[in-house]
Amino acid sequence: MDQHLLKAACICFIFSFFMSCNAASYNVVRYGARPDGRTDSSQAFERAWRAACASTSSTMVYIPRGVFMTKPVVFSGPCRSRILFQIDGTIVAPPNYQDMGNSGFWILFTKVSRLTIHGGTIDARGSKFWACRRTGSRCPPGVRSLSILWSSNVVVSGLKSLYSELIHVTVSDCNNIVFEHLNIIAPSRSPNTDGLIIQSSSGVTIRNSLFRTGDDCIAVGPGSKNIWMEKIACGPGHGISIGSLGNSLNEAGVQNVTVTNAVFTKTQNGVRIKSWARDSKSYATNVEFRNIVMKAVDNPIIIDQTYCPGDRCPRQTSGVEVSNVRYSNIKGTSTTVEAVKFECSVSNPCRGIQMRNIRLTTPNRATTSTCENVHGRASGQLVPKSCL
Repeated sequence: MDQHLLKAACICFIFSFFMSCNAASYNVVRYGARPDGRTDSSQAFERAWRAACASTSSTMVYIPRGVFMTKPVVFSGPCRSRILFQIDGTIVAPPNYQDMGNSGFWILFTKVSRLTIHGGTIDARGSKFWACRRTGSRCPPGVRSLSILWSSNVVVSGLKSLYSELIHVTVSDCNNIVFEHLNIIAPSRSPNTDGLIIQSSSGVTIRNSLFRTGDDCIAVGPGSKNIWMEKIACGPGHGISIGSLGNSLNEAGVQNVTVTNAVFTKTQNGVRIKSWARDSKSYATNVEFRNIVMKAVDNPIIIDQTYCPGDRCPRQTSGVEVSNVRYSNIKGTSTTVEAVKFECSVSNPCRGIQMRNIRLTTPNRATTSTCENVHGRASGQLVPKSCL
């Protein structure tokens, strides 16, 4: 089959999951976008989106092959029908990071539903912004590459995100969001380039994805529940974190989180729960980490309820309640002797911690586990020996 026909057939196949192949297509080039990597195509992208959003039948916004430069762009709803946002090309940020402004967003989808974002590459060109931050100069606040806010029933598939200024992907106040086959890339020393952050959202699935970042691969923030992470490769980065929690008194909690079939390679942490040492009504409950491989990870299993970057915290204990956390079938290597560390709150000890079939080793040394203010039980093979 001709290559272009094959490509069209593939797009049609994806499209056919939720709409007819006869649906209208809105090509951004027809609205003035230029695939030269230099011309600002922001307004053309937004015009194509508005036309698709107003359609009463299922539609496609199409970014063809080529390099399209955009400043911050907003795709807002609600829309009247399903939309496929098909990216065959590459979207790049302006070469001057000052042109990103102060909104905090680069590519923003807000108040949309029944949306699929498929394929393509987004490149935020973050290196000059990181350099500015390292010098301590007066820099703009920076932007998150892809943000999805106040939305539901969204699928993001096959997207590559490169060199985000800050967080690559953020999800906030959303329901029923699926991420699959993501490829998130930033250097290990790039500051605050988290892979994916979830806040105040329910029903978020992340699967079959690779995260190489300078901060958390994935972070689950306050107000999130029913989160499923499967077949995740993380590294370099700071691991998968729940938190930080307890930053404020009346903060929402986190519940029903599963991480399964994940591999961590040379990360700062493996699976982590972290909270500030201050009064809070927040919590983390019903969390499961299972079927995980650690490869030269600094802190494979850690609960840290004294989280305080910069050591500028008041002398308090964490009010966050951590309960019903299960660790099973976790194996691999730790770069530190203390492979399991539970540093829980004096005022709110961790409860219902379960460990089963853990094997974490270091070369030529015996690993250890540490428990402070924690209650639970352990079973099966346990290396290091359980401190519960």
